Amino acid sequence: MSGQSTTRTAPPSGGGNGPAGSKAGQRLSGVAVALGLLLFLGGFAWAAVVYRPYTVPTSSMTPTIDAGQRVLAERIDGADVRRGDVVVFKDPNWANSPVVKRVVAVGGDTVACCTDGKLTVNGKKIDEPYLPEGSLAEITDFPTVNVPKGRLFLLGDERQGSLDSTAHLTDAAGGTVSQNTVTGRVDAVVWPMDGMLERPTGFEKLGALSSPGPLRTMVTLIVVGAVLVLGGGAYGPVAKVLGRRSRARTESAGVR
Repeated sequence: MSGQSTTRTAPPSGGGNGPAGSKAGQRLSGVAVALGLLLFLGGFAWAAVVYRPYTVPTSSMTPTIDAGQRVLAERIDGADVRRGDVVVFKDPNWANSPVVKRVVAVGGDTVACCTDGKLTVNGKKIDEPYLPEGSLAEITDFPTVNVPKGRLFLLGDERQGSLDSTAHLTDAAGGTVSQNTVTGRVDAVVWPMDGMLERPTGFEKLGALSSPGPLRTMVTLIVVGAVLVLGGGAYGPVAKVLGRRSRARTESAGVR
């Protein structure tokens, strides 16, 4: 008899042509892919229902939003608008297309500018850190405006070049727009990806601010879904590679 070992390794189950990995692993892989698709597609579907994209054509909201940037605006009712919100609205007296401005006063408020270089609402000076660095709240003073119920007074963050409520003070509505013209509240700049807008904390002294929309939750669902799909889909190929390496080590150990 020769000195060669007669050790043999069993062929892989299924003849090597079936799915790699254990049956439990295959089931978990399938569940992960199915759940991942549900979360991924569900997140996008939810976002499509709740948000609308807009491209801001001018620099009137600089530095918060630059010209040409794309934003996501949560669909809201005009009655839900709060001070400090950046909103999208369409008023034919302003423009024939949607306009993006910041709400600085709502119905019943008294707004004026400027006191010590700051905007005042209901007699209180408002800190506005979102304005261009070193700029005043307004390039020129404007008279006190009493905002009628159901209407809004809006300004651009780039006060020097913004055609906002101060440019419409001589209109019949005194520079205000109806809250019913609002179609959305901007939550984030998505192209380029500057992220969520900062909360306008300077208005907190006047009342509650708007709560952020569900955009972060949607993004989390989409990312988790993508990870599950990729991880579940990778199980088979990874198990196959690991199985080959394991068989190779066993066969190498069996030859003496």
